Amino acid sequence: MARLTDQKRRTASSRAWLTRQISDPYVARAKREGLRSRAAFKLAEIDERYKVLKPGNRVVDLGAAPGGWSEVAARRVGATGRVIALDILDMKPISGVAFLQLDFLDPSAPERLQAMLGSSAAEKSQAKANVVLSDMAANATGHRQTDHLRIMALAEAAADFARQVLAPGGTFVCKVLQGGTQATLLGELKRDFSSVKHVKPPASRADSAELYLLAKGFRG
Repeated sequence: MARLTDQKRRTASSRAWLTRQISDPYVARAKREGLRSRAAFKLAEIDERYKVLKPGNRVVDLGAAPGGWSEVAARRVGATGRVIALDILDMKPISGVAFLQLDFLDPSAPERLQAMLGSSAAEKSQAKANVVLSDMAANATGHRQTDHLRIMALAEAAADFARQVLAPGGTFVCKVLQGGTQATLLGELKRDFSSVKHVKPPASRADSAELYLLAKGFRG
């Protein structure tokens, strides 16, 4: 009986997701503009308001697949910039983006990402990023508190990585879920960045618990 009930719940959830996708103007706009996902507009809207991405920036995009944020970042940093993307899932190539298929929680991930920031052997030991982006999310369990704790564990790991690789003045953007513990991470980031706030771009669905932490002015 429990298995049948779970199946019914999943089917209802799938139908609701499909209905949202069909009626979502951001999904339609992404298709018209040739973008990989509606998520691209979340980063675009954050950047338009808060000026996160600048020509020539070095950017690390965590949880990148299918590539919506990497597309936006690559366009905005231009040919003089560099975008390094990571995801446990495969991602089709994007011009101007170097991709590493690896679980971010793999112990080797931070060192491998930092090495990719350098364009030469001499740079690799001292390469720094201007921006670290994280749209990482764990697979949903359907249990709100469990999902919150899992995504916050990823957010905290991303924040630790950002502290390691950001250049002074750098920016960190990270997805979190409302639920209480994001306030702890917010407080920790305030010690290391001159400005830290929650942001919710218009492309983030109003009924979603999703928020983004925007930390600017890394003190190094």
